[in-house]
Amino acid sequence: MSKSSSRKPIEIKISTVVAVSAILYESNLAVLDAAMQEMTGGNVDFFEDEFTVIDIGSLAPAHQAIDWHAITTLLKAYRLNAVAVRNATPEMEAGILAHGLSLDGPLKPRVAETAALPAQAEIALEAPAEVAVAVAPQAQAAAAQFAANTMIVDTPVRAGQRIYARGADLIITAAVNNGAEVIADGSIHIYAPLRGRALAGASGNTEARIFTLSMEAELVSIAGMYRTFEDGFPADRKKQATQIRLVGDRIDMLPIKSAA
Repeated sequence: MSKSSSRKPIEIKISTVVAVSAILYESNLAVLDAAMQEMTGGNVDFFEDEFTVIDIGSLAPAHQAIDWHAITTLLKAYRLNAVAVRNATPEMEAGILAHGLSLDGPLKPRVAETAALPAQAEIALEAPAEVAVAVAPQAQAAAAQFAANTMIVDTPVRAGQRIYARGADLIITAAVNNGAEVIADGSIHIYAPLRGRALAGASGNTEARIFTLSMEAELVSIAGMYRTFEDGFPADRKKQATQIRLVGDRIDMLPIKSAA
């Protein structure tokens, strides 16, 4: 059998997609368009075709009906590609899915319509998948270089949070909780329990590794190859200090041995 004929017709790997959030405080299209015009100053290259999650959690309960086609078309005009909706209510689900959008996170129970529409509209954009690390201007060159290639997170990563260390290693000194996701183009070091998802080598670095002081993960991935733990952990790795590496197409878990 030739090499080409033995190739798999499809392969599924974990992929890292960073999206911005378009947080709506108003659903009136004309007002949103004016806000976007003001934000971008008419610059057609202000955005660069980023994937976008429409977050409607800040809309007043009495907001006017959302025209999903019109909203996505408006964002597309500013080079924002809507792919999902966050904080949708159950009655919105069918309309959202019918327009080719996904649901990001659980559906939000509908609140009684008691609040009035806000007097002024606003649209805010944020990148929830990334954490910025500021380097003081007076920092030494060596420290600045280290910061450029390493992201450090000192607080617990909560359920629903996603942290992405683009072009860097990721160091976390607190727990990564169930439902959280941490991603790095380099290696991931967690000096605490790993209970959520950890994706190292996200841009294809097969030499990246994951380290944790307590292995309790939902999923681990290196360079797109992944392993889940629905059936539990190997007895010698559960809640143990562990390093995770990629060997061929296999995710290996090894103990971290103390020098003492």
